[in-house]
Amino acid sequence: MKKTIVLGVSGGIAVFKAAQLTSNLIKKGYDVEVIMTQNATEFMTPLTFESLTKHNVMVSTFEKVADRSVKHISLAKRADLFVVVPATANVIAKFVCGIADDMLTTTFLAANCPKVICPAMNTQMYENPVTQRNLKACKELGYHIVEPANGFLACGDCGKGKLAELSDIEACIDSYFQTNRRLEGKHVLITAGPTQEALDPVRYISNHSSGKMGYELARAARSMGACVTLISGPSREEAPFNVQLISVQSALDMLEA
Repeated sequence: MKKTIVLGVSGGIAVFKAAQLTSNLIKKGYDVEVIMTQNATEFMTPLTFESLTKHNVMVSTFEKVADRSVKHISLAKRADLFVVVPATANVIAKFVCGIADDMLTTTFLAANCPKVICPAMNTQMYENPVTQRNLKACKELGYHIVEPANGFLACGDCGKGKLAELSDIEACIDSYFQTNRRLEGKHVLITAGPTQEALDPVRYISNHSSGKMGYELARAARSMGACVTLISGPSREEAPFNVQLISVQSALDMLEA
């Protein structure tokens, strides 16, 4: 039976990534219902998400629906997982305070399923003590926070606040539906990638290892419930979500780690 993900989309430039996430989740076999805030529709029209999900996108709490159901309650009851991408500072503050003044916040408050919040905002807004306090409160309430990444932001700043990689968000979502948890309670240590042995300040001896196999093993072990530490030489592979990554250079570094 398909799992239903309710995807909340709030008003930020990262809205376009929410559309790609929706497409990716549908390809994986999830049923996705999208709720947009009014501000989110300034960045992208609901039609985009409706075309992807084959469901009506809810924006207003008072929109008429064909089945005459109380939509924010019926959606909340159907949800196996509630994911908010992107989550602005404003909507996070509402979640913490229990404010329910639109379709997204009302449905979020009514839902009893696990909830995942993916913040995306300007660096100063993210680092503001008020936002940090709200994110801490979200964690205390049991919501999973997918931390934003460092990078170049739409406003021109460079820092933390960029929406996390979609692969990390998808890995977080998949973890809620992973039934094979045979490594639960185990700690797995994996080494991966090449090492570089310096000959002098300029030259070194290395090999062509990409680290791909080790990184995939780390993802697989994590998905099976393990606590994973990955010790990696220089590699272009993306750090796996929810895995402790220790970067090293030489064989001696790897031995010590």
